[in-house]
Amino acid sequence: MTDTLIRNFAIIAHIDHGKSTLADRLIEYCEGLSKREMKEQILDSMEIERERGITIKAQTVRLEHKKKEKKYILNLIDTPGHVDFSYEVSRSMAACEAALLIVDATQGVEAQTLANAWLAIEANLEIIPVLNKVDLPSSDVEKVKKQISELIGIETTDTIAVSAKTGFGIKELLEKIITKCPYPKGLEVEPLKALLIDSWYDSYLGVMVLIRVKSGYLKKNMKIKLLISDTEYIIEKVGVFTPKPLEVDTLKAGEVGFITANIKETSQAWVGDTIVVSKNPNKLDPLPGFKPSIPVVFCGLYPLDANEYDTLKTSLGKLKLNDSSFTYENESSAALGLGFRCGFLGLLHLEIIQERLKREFNLDLIVTPPSVIYRISKTDGTEESIHNPAEWPQQTKISEIKEPWIKASIFSPESYIGSIIQLCTEKRGIQKEINFTGNRVLLEYYLPLNEVIFDFHDRLKSISKGYGSFDYEMHDYKAGSLQKVSILVNGEIVEGLSFITHHDKATSRGRQICNKLKESIPKQLFKIAIQASIGSKVIARETLSSLRKDVIAKCYGGDVTRKRKLLDKQKAGKKKMKQVGNVNIPQEAFLAAIKLDN
Repeated sequence: MTDTLIRNFAIIAHIDHGKSTLADRLIEYCEGLSKREMKEQILDSMEIERERGITIKAQTVRLEHKKKEKKYILNLIDTPGHVDFSYEVSRSMAACEAALLIVDATQGVEAQTLANAWLAIEANLEIIPVLNKVDLPSSDVEKVKKQISELIGIETTDTIAVSAKTGFGIKELLEKIITKCPYPKGLEVEPLKALLIDSWYDSYLGVMVLIRVKSGYLKKNMKIKLLISDTEYIIEKVGVFTPKPLEVDTLKAGEVGFITANIKETSQAWVGDTIVVSKNPNKLDPLPGFKPSIPVVFCGLYPLDANEYDTLKTSLGKLKLNDSSFTYENESSAALGLGFRCGFLGLLHLEIIQERLKREFNLDLIVTPPSVIYRISKTDGTEESIHNPAEWPQQTKISEIKEPWIKASIFSPESYIGSIIQLCTEKRGIQKEINFTGNRVLLEYYLPLNEVIFDFHDRLKSISKGYGSFDYEMHDYKAGSLQKVSILVNGEIVEGLSFITHHDKATSRGRQICNKLKESIPKQLFKIAIQASIGSKVIARETLSSLRKDVIAKCYGGDVTRKRKLLDKQKAGKKKMKQVGNVNIPQEAFLAAIKLDN
């Protein structure tokens, strides 16, 4: 077999445009699995992926297709569509020469369609437009072709119309892949260079490493070296996914497959690293990798039951083995006890991790309000990055605060443009441009990430009746008038409820949380002050009245001084209790306050 018979391509699209279903049809047509083994979303291995109908992890499969006595090797990578997992898409593209750009023929071009198409153009890939769901009555092939041409700027004469559900057009698509996809350039005789695309932990095989061989070859018992981590290993297994793992003798130039090499942790196999032969006399430069995934949203995870702290710690360690983009560190709170400060790629990523902890490890968690990374310049000339409100320095020591801004692309039918502009303005957005294509509109805005992470996406879907789509990329850090708002109960700061916000919204959000806590905290035998403050200045206050015990109930007549004596004694007792008594905030109250943001 020569490398001219290999085709490496990724499937990219907006969420829910039919990537995984199309992958199913290609596997079925190429007989990668028997009919008995086939099921929907075959490449989505996690239960949560299948349940939600979304792809979280990019998956690779090797297929064989015969044409005119030639056997072509097709390496397909199914990628996620949600903006939180765009790093998976960019990573997958490094292993390919082409991309199938799937567009829903009923919905047209969406925000993530554009984002993924631009990623493919930047990676210098051959793009093959594919219109899916053409079997539906509401599909409009010509209209969508025009959108692709106008918005993305790629030729649409070779566009293939398919139905991933029925299998219509799959044969024509395979022919197009073979004729249009460039074959990989690389020779077996050249020194070994392989790109490390992904790594995950398997309970039976240890760390499995997904690689793309750029030049040379890999085989069992070969001694290899990882250039960036500067570590050496002996290959134990070499294989490909068909989609079942299948051991092979050799992985040659241009092929995509996996190796195992007694690597203990995924942290030893850095994504983007270059694999070479251990004793190569020539100094080889590493392959251009890709930017590491950087967490942008942070929050605290605490066990509902304090006894489950060790279980949570072990569970997070296990999740980290299969998700290198997830980070965590120890954190403690007076109100919540011991927990962890965790970093995520976005709110969906947070939700997925939370759901996996609940399902796979049976953990009930308290999640603190999400925050982002702020850059703080101090009066003494030093700078630091802070994502935890508990570490926020005193306001007098701060000279400037910079917050992260994003560049957002919003796609929507034209009729909802007014409501969307109003939403963006409310979130302190700065309009960049508006483009009209037919009856759809593309709005580009600069928005502070702090405003987006709470309820922006939900409100966008609500005001656009579900038709609006949203994609973003990190833009820059800008100076802003930001303040830390502390929540105090009975004079004690509850760090788990402290938050960072723009000064215009500090009072309203502080008042909301105080009201919520007043409703949720049970009454004590003394008055409780619930306050929101910026430094020493109280900006909102609610008072929870005391629970009154009738101490004179047993007095049957007698002199009034006896009753007065009992009431004065009660009053003095309440005063003392207020000074030394602790207010335990129940979990329900804490959760109620947090739900304001979520």
